[in-house]
Amino acid sequence: MELLNQQEIETVFERFKSRNPEPKSELNWTSPFTLLVAVVLSAQATDKSVNNATKSLFAVADTPEKMLALGEEGLIPYIKSIGLYRSKASHVIGLSRILLEKFGGEVPDSREALMILPGVGRKTANVVLNVVFHKPVMPVDTHLLRISPKIGLAEGTTPEQVESSLVARIPEKYMEHAHHWLILHGRYVCTARNPRCKECIIGDICRHNEI
Repeated sequence: MELLNQQEIETVFERFKSRNPEPKSELNWTSPFTLLVAVVLSAQATDKSVNNATKSLFAVADTPEKMLALGEEGLIPYIKSIGLYRSKASHVIGLSRILLEKFGGEVPDSREALMILPGVGRKTANVVLNVVFHKPVMPVDTHLLRISPKIGLAEGTTPEQVESSLVARIPEKYMEHAHHWLILHGRYVCTARNPRCKECIIGDICRHNEI
């Protein structure tokens, strides 16, 4: 595969920045806790389906205390439209309990602490660290895993390899928003089927690697 050079990487992110200076998560959230819950619920589900479920859920349970009071059986009706809802209900109640017992009800700001919570893997922890705490970390989901090597931004075949490559190669000044730009690019332009290369703002730089 062929990688972009540093000047080309700079150009890629300057173009993303000029098109969308302040990209946001497409998940709806109002606090660190509600973002954490939304990201846990979003595993193997669309942001739209999660937002539809959490609109009514967060109206009644937007803190660990309220979520724990709801309990698994009380939570399930709110999230039954989302895939894997039973295991996700168990995760949400479990993480709510641990937040109260170990962290005073607050969402911690370290990856190690976040990853002891049920349902929270490295990607979810990185999303929370990036979106809530503005840390220069790189959550790698299926979109980033697919498009980063294709564009030539990173090398690797696993989320950890691609994450390491992206963190090493992307200038820190772009890191706060980089994963949002790349997710949106993968979701709406560089799609898995029928990518819209003619409309792509980085099409002249992209290496079009076959991965």
